[in-house]
Amino acid sequence: MPKKDLVKLGSETAKNGFRNEKDVIITFNNWKTNQTAQDWLTAMSYNYKDIEYVKAEKVRGQYKADVQVRVKITIKLKSQEDLQNLQVKLVSNPQGFNQVDKRWVDKYVELWNIPNDIIKILKLFTGEIKPTIKNTKDTRRMLFTEMSEDDQEKIVNFFNKNRILIVSDLLKGRGEFSADWILVILKANNESRWILKSINEAMNVFGQGDIRITGQGSLKIGKIGMQRKGGDGGRDTAKMLQFKINPVELFDK
Repeated sequence: MPKKDLVKLGSETAKNGFRNEKDVIITFNNWKTNQTAQDWLTAMSYNYKDIEYVKAEKVRGQYKADVQVRVKITIKLKSQEDLQNLQVKLVSNPQGFNQVDKRWVDKYVELWNIPNDIIKILKLFTGEIKPTIKNTKDTRRMLFTEMSEDDQEKIVNFFNKNRILIVSDLLKGRGEFSADWILVILKANNESRWILKSINEAMNVFGQGDIRITGQGSLKIGKIGMQRKGGDGGRDTAKMLQFKINPVELFDK
């Protein structure tokens, strides 16, 4: 089945609904009789008629992948077993945003080898360092638009220089449970639509576009938004750095 037909099929079917990752796992494990599971496997470039078994299970811990799918296929008496890691995004608001990563600035320093001047700028943004000017919009921290033009240029240049690494870490992750695929399920108007894309395609979609400081004083890396976490009843964790996407944008591609 052509890819464009699969996208159309995913947009029009899956009316059974998905409440959480457990429903995705159940669907995969019923692959012999479940048409949606067969469509997912086809989207992952498998011919489900060659498959001996599919075993899906929840990935435990804080990883980019939510579900690991073990697929064993036999073609001309030769067996091959694959492990595919899926990141699952369940969305109810087509205009909403979904967190893809959240850490303290110092944790990102370890990942991206961030220099001291950029660390200071990021911590001013999150509020780990108190504002260095008066009359900021938020007395707890500084927006990028409230910083000097030199500091604004530094932050944009750093994310431009390290874009590939940063986008990969935010969306794909590293190690054994890095994501191979992203499955977006949009639940709206009493039905579900889905789209399944390789993580590399997703990185191209969300990572493309200018790196820029927004009118609201935050940063955009293509279609990935960066912001101070906020909330948390004023606890220190509000000072963490957070990255978000709108997963529904994958449907447009």
